[in-house]
Amino acid sequence: MNKFTRLEGVAAPFLRANVDTDMIIPMTRLVGTTRADIEASGFALFRFNKDGTENPDFALNQPAWKGAPILLAGDNFGCGSSREAAVWALAGMGIRAVIAPSFGDIFYNNCFQNGVLPVELPIEAIEQLAEEMRAAPGNARVTVDLERQIVVSPRGREMPFKVEANRRDALLQGLDDIGVTLTHQDAIAAWQAKDRAARPWVWLKA
Repeated sequence: MNKFTRLEGVAAPFLRANVDTDMIIPMTRLVGTTRADIEASGFALFRFNKDGTENPDFALNQPAWKGAPILLAGDNFGCGSSREAAVWALAGMGIRAVIAPSFGDIFYNNCFQNGVLPVELPIEAIEQLAEEMRAAPGNARVTVDLERQIVVSPRGREMPFKVEANRRDALLQGLDDIGVTLTHQDAIAAWQAKDRAARPWVWLKA
């Protein structure tokens, strides 16, 4: 998993509330689709017209926000069904951080397993960020600094955010849950050897 330390880039404003995981990646787009192809269907409901052409009204289709690594979102982003592919779709589109007032619990957890940082800020702060981005479209930049746990606006305003320490450390090192477990590999091997000697009957013979 890619490390997340400090990200600076365009922040696309998409402040719609209650965007659920089916809106991020429709279930119908997952059938017969590889993970590498999921990006093509991210935000399909908003991104494309019925004839398959791009919807020019959707923020991420507009020249100023296209390819933005940061998404400014509305309340309860990523709610709905448990669907890790929703985070895959965002990551595949190049989005490494989502700033929202709140997130769906499972989506929030899935972000940390896939190198995407979910940042919670008050809606007023996010609206101000969106205003600063729109004031200089294509030129303004937002910084998300996980080491310092702050978001820096295009005008230099610093806004602190909180992340659980273990999740912060794992992202800084680029580790998902399996990666974190493997950092304890020596201790695991020592325990296995001790338990194998004490209870050989519970271990299958190689």
